[in-house]
Parts: sequence; C-alpha cells; structure tokens
Amino acid sequence: MKSDRLLSILLLLQTRGRVPASELAARLEVSTRTVYRDVESLSAAGVPVYAERGRHGGIALLPGFRTDVTGLTTDEARALFILAAQGAHHALGLDDALGSALRKVMAALPAPHRPAAELAGRRVLVDPDRWLGGPRPAVDLDELQTAVFTDRRLRIRYRHSGETRQRTYTVDPYGLVAKAGTWYLVADRRGRPQLFRADRVASAALLDAPVRRRPDVELPDVWAQLRQQVEERPAPVRVTARIRRERLDLAVRILGPALTAPPRADDATDWAVLELGYPVLPAVRQLLQFGDSLEVLDPPEARRVLADAAAALSSLYAPPDATDRP
Repeated sequence: MKSDRLLSILLLLQTRGRVPASELAARLEVSTRTVYRDVESLSAAGVPVYAERGRHGGIALLPGFRTDVTGLTTDEARALFILAAQGAHHALGLDDALGSALRKVMAALPAPHRPAAELAGRRVLVDPDRWLGGPRPAVDLDELQTAVFTDRRLRIRYRHSGETRQRTYTVDPYGLVAKAGTWYLVADRRGRPQLFRADRVASAALLDAPVRRRPDVELPDVWAQLRQQVEERPAPVRVTARIRRERLDLAVRILGPALTAPPRADDATDWAVLELGYPVLPAVRQLLQFGDSLEVLDPPEARRVLADAAAALSSLYAPPDATDRP
C-alpha cells in the first residue's frame, strides 16, 4: 500500500507541479502527517522532492525531474484495455489515437503484466447500445467537442422532440456525455442547465467569446442534476395493469421507464401486476403492443383510450365486404 501511495504522490507532482499537502492527503485518504512521512521516504530514495511551508506552499519536485515509471498494476492495466472496447472513441474520432496510446502503454508495462492486459481486450466486450435500438442517425461531434475542449461558447440550431422547426440557442458547454449509445451536449443556456441530444443539433458554430460557466460547477454536477430531472419527471397518469407471466420479462425491458414499482407476481395465477406512470393519457396506447397478454385494470379512462384505439385498428384492418369485392 505504501509503495502505491508513494508512486501516486510522484505521478501527481509530475502532473500538477506544486500540490498542497492537504490536497494530497485528501486524494490519498491519509493524514497530512502521513504525506510528509511519504515525502521523506521519496527523498531518501533519491527523488528530488521538497516541501514549502506557508500559505502558498506545498509539495513539489525540482524543475526538470521526470520519471518514466508507469507503476501500473495488473488490474490497472486490464482496466485500460477494457476501456478501449467501449466505443465512445469512434464517435470522437479518436480510434487511431487510442490504438496508438494502448500500444505505448503495452510497451511500457512490466513484462509480467502484458498478457493480462492483452487478454482483457480480447475477453471483455462492452457494447453501449440497447437491444433493438434500431438504426441511429449520423452524429457530427466535431464542432461540439471543439467547443468543449477550447472553452468556447457555441451557437446551435436545435430541433426539440415532437417539433419540426429548429430553434437557435447560444449555450455555454460543460461537456459531452454518452448515455446508452446516445450523445448529449450538457450546457448552460442563459445560466440554467440544459440537455441537448447531439443527433438533433442541425448545426453548430463556435463563437469568439469564451465559455461562461457557473463558478465551481463541473460536468458531473450538471449531468447529475439533469439526469435527476429526467428520471423524476412527473407522471400524473397512474395505470395499473396485469400481464401474463410469460410476457413479464419482455414487458419489463420495454416498459422499464414507465414502471413506478417492481412487478408483483401472483403465484396462484398466471398474471403479474404492473404499476405504470405516463405523462399524458394517450401515451397508454404503448400497451397495445402486448395484445391480449396485457389488460389495463385502472383507471377507466385508460381502458377507454385502449378500447377506442383497438376499435380504430379493427376498422382499419377489417376485410372488405363481399359486395365491395371485384
């Protein structure tokens, strides 16, 4: 444990320059006293590290000192090569860069760790897309990621779900998020967080103005807030339905976002009870895809919506009368 901690301190100092002892202690989850003892151990091992006291002090390495040691353990190396299978790099145009980086990491690994790292990339595959997701529209992330990495404001033309016309917004990007195979731009618009699906961005133009983010707010903070808003969106229409138990697993996969409670299976019958929530009453027509394997029990208004929809379908697909046949 101590050797890993010493290496972590060394790599942090190489990356950050001077770092306060309190920050090192917080990152490594040890006391400040332990950090100073570790610094003494590094110094005794020949590493030119020193501590400066005072308000603007900290731990630092002598200018120009570098070490080529990777310090990767077997699990750390395996984690890097599994990360390569997640597919986000392709959308960002980083496939070649990732391959080159992994080759360099492989060359720098201690020989005993190389087989485990190489095997991880062949034995573990991470596919971020959902089942039956269907074809996805092409997404151009070039301008979006340029704005993210250069800290520039962005003007986008955007089409909201259910609309045909496009709106123009000036936004302050925090970053890009890949969620279940779909890319989102996370940004502030007029100082308020907003989520934009990348495949609905018709065009994007970089502005000369620097980005204006809220102080001390980072991408994970904004994403957590927006994700909570999406997942806790009110569903005023509460529906109780029963479904045949042999279709229950399929229903859970398809209706997952609408489920408000775990299904209740009745061992005495062939049915299970579902509690569902929908933003508007017509949305219950989603349940028609299960045919007579699913029955809405409550409310009566939902039953009427399904009955009307079923009648309209029956009329549409009814065979022509014999008198109408040629």
